[in-house]
Amino acid sequence: MIEHRVQFDADVTFSNGGGLQVQEFRLDIPGEDISEADLAALFVRHLGLLMVGAVTFRNVEILAEAHKGSRGGPSETSSGNGKRLVELSHVIEEGMTTFPGLPGPVLSAHLSREASRERYAPGTEFEIGSITMVGNTGTYLDSPYHRWADGADLSALPLSSLADLPAIVVRAQSFSPLSFAPFDVAGKAVLLHTGWDKHWRTPSYAVDAPYLPGDAAQYLADHGAALVGIDSVNIDNMTPDGQRPAHSILLRAGIPILEHLTGLDQLPVTGARLHAAPPLVRHFTTFPVRAYAVIDA
Repeated sequence: MIEHRVQFDADVTFSNGGGLQVQEFRLDIPGEDISEADLAALFVRHLGLLMVGAVTFRNVEILAEAHKGSRGGPSETSSGNGKRLVELSHVIEEGMTTFPGLPGPVLSAHLSREASRERYAPGTEFEIGSITMVGNTGTYLDSPYHRWADGADLSALPLSSLADLPAIVVRAQSFSPLSFAPFDVAGKAVLLHTGWDKHWRTPSYAVDAPYLPGDAAQYLADHGAALVGIDSVNIDNMTPDGQRPAHSILLRAGIPILEHLTGLDQLPVTGARLHAAPPLVRHFTTFPVRAYAVIDA
């Protein structure tokens, strides 16, 4: 589905006097055929303006661009019986590098189709696949046990912390506690959209990558985030001294971490629901997930 935004200059006059001007302002819009009256109403609602007398537009340009979650825009008001599914996981392939220094997955056949023909009736064959990989492969979820020996492992994570979570998408290249202050993060999956997934499987992916600082991680823990994810190589700054405050703080608080996400540009700031459940593996720390989001169409 193609989404649209609009860029414009505008003059606002107020019924009680005074005015406001904006240049190259951008908004999410429901479609490319929006009328000037509907655009004015959307603009006023987005800014929360009162006592507006008139809005005059100039240099209006419709853009085929993913919604960014404008307040009062279509991402907040969409409804309907249908649902849209958004893929948030990378494909796992033979030999790929997810994290520098860790081995890539090895795929093989435990039972090949050819060998299976000896076991089954003529015309009936199967393949039983085998995969050898570290848990930190592809798009994966860290359980608290990854960092803390007394933390919950993959088998101990409740589904309520992994599935059907209301998501908040925060778009930035750097983060601080104030990045999350506009949102009620309690019980939400907080997804950090940095755009770094564009470097996936290139040498640039692990160089100067965006991350979540310790004070911002503490804010999310203190305010009850249910899960935190990022579309970057690591949620921590990979400093040589080995300090990993985001992992330490979030996992100590029992908050699972999703790393190496993709496709977050397709999600609204609010309104999506995240699903990212790994298998129930006892005494195991981290495992790939098929992360996806559900959005009202």
